[in-house]
Formats: sequence, C-alpha cells, structure tokens
Amino acid sequence: MSAALDGVVALVAGATRGAGRGIAVELGAAGATVYGTGRSTRQRRSDYDRPETIEETAELVTAAGGTGIAVPVDHTDPEQVRDLVRRIEAEQGRLGVLVNDLGGEHLIEWHTPLLWEHPLDMGIARLRTGIEAHLVTSHFALGLMVREPGALVVELTDGTAEINERWYRGECGTFFDIAKVAAHRMARAQGEELAPRGGTAVSLTPGWLRSEMMLDHFGVTEDTWRDAIPQEPGFGTSETPAYVGRAVVALAADPDVARWNTRSLSTGQLAREYGFTDVDGSRPDSWRYLTEVSWGGGEGDPADYR
Repeated sequence: MSAALDGVVALVAGATRGAGRGIAVELGAAGATVYGTGRSTRQRRSDYDRPETIEETAELVTAAGGTGIAVPVDHTDPEQVRDLVRRIEAEQGRLGVLVNDLGGEHLIEWHTPLLWEHPLDMGIARLRTGIEAHLVTSHFALGLMVREPGALVVELTDGTAEINERWYRGECGTFFDIAKVAAHRMARAQGEELAPRGGTAVSLTPGWLRSEMMLDHFGVTEDTWRDAIPQEPGFGTSETPAYVGRAVVALAADPDVARWNTRSLSTGQLAREYGFTDVDGSRPDSWRYLTEVSWGGGEGDPADYR
C-alpha cells in the first residue's frame, strides 16, 4: 500500500507519540502528506514532560515515504486551530483525512476511580483535551474537508462502543470513561452530518498499545516487551502503534469506506477485514482477549489472540 494515499492530505491532531505518531507514519508510508500537531517540540516540552517531539514525528513520516509537516498547536485554543486549518488550506487547498487523537493520558489519577476523590482540576482538563479539543478541531477542519467528497474523520478512543457500554473500568474512573465514550458519539454525529456530503466518520480503538509511555511503565523496550508478560499476561496481546496506523490507512484507502460510517471499530476487527498485520506479522486482538478471558472469565492463552 506504499502509494495507496498519494495526493491525500491528512491532519493527525496529537501526533507527537503513541497512536498518533504510529498513524502519522503509516499514512506517510502510504504516500500521504501529513500535518502532525502537538505541544512537545524540540524547543519546549509540554506538561507531558516527555522527550518525543512533533518534529521527530514529521521526520519519520518523510522517511517512510510521505511528506511530514510538524505544527505546534494547542487544540484547546480555537485561534491556534483556526490558524492551522487556514495554513493547510493555503498550502494544500484540501484536507482528506482528520484523525483526532487528543487524549491526555497523563491527566488521570490512575486507580483513584471515585469521582469525589479524583483531583477535579485534572479531571476537567482531561475532558477538555479528550472532548472539547476534538470538537474544536473538527469545527474548523470539516468546512475544508467537505469541499470534496471522500472526507474521513477518525476519532481515536479506548474500547469499542459495545465494550464501553458493557464494562466500566474502575481503575480509570469517571473522567476517563466519559472522554472515551464521548468519542463514539462524536463519530456518530459527524458521520450523520458528513454522509450527505460524501464523507465518513468512525471511532477507532487500538488494543493494548505498546506506546512509549506504556513501555516505560513496564520498564521494557520494543525489543524486550515480552519481558513484561509475566507481570501482566494480557500484555501478550499488545500491539505497536503501527498497527492502528495501518488500520487508518486501510480505511482511508477503501473506496467503500462509507460502509463503516458512524461505526465503532477496533484494530483487531479491521485487521481481519482488510488483511493487514502488525510489524511482526501477527494480528493481535486485545479486546477479544479481555472480553473473553480477563473480564469474561474464560480460559485462553494470550498467544492465541495474536
């Protein structure tokens, strides 16, 4: 699929690390021009206080075969987002793919699930990043996207609509839950509005993501990630950020992508549908493992879910 998206212009909002970076790079590998935004630059770290930068992401996109363009943007600031979209319009004249991957996983007091115990300022900031910033970005971007048919909006989340309806993950708490569930409704609303104009919107969840932050959490690297399985068996079903990137590429390259409009999707589901794999040639499905084994009480080896 190295030329599948030649001529396509994409905006990955929140491309500094994790899923956003993986999506940006895979879009680039398929030939797209990718505007990657974030607040961590080589000149200044964001409140994540991590080393990854949007400049590095842009360089990886270009090295993969696309054109990577790094733009520092705080997506909770409407003026910055307006300027970003105006820049894309001036430089490209169009925008075909929008990925809203604005999360703020550092804005959660993990294992403090009770609403009255969780730090309120942190929780509200999580909602601003995970909901408000998505809406601000779509507000400005969609007007440019609908000028031509084929627009695709992907709302990144954690868990499918069905999973989030069935299970409440208490270790994450109310603010996390609301932000992740809202992504499904945002995709539904945008899909309804885009459909008459030839566009599509979906929500998409990766499985257990081997992001930079997750690898650091377990004290492993991408080369040694399996060393974390003894302490957390479910990590055996984990996936690289490239996997969700390939899911987005598959959607963007599908001439019949409208069949998915307003749907809630997962990487494992789309891998089966489109036939792509993770970088190691496997097709992990963390959500199937979690619902059937970890939460569902069944028996199964994580290796059987790859």
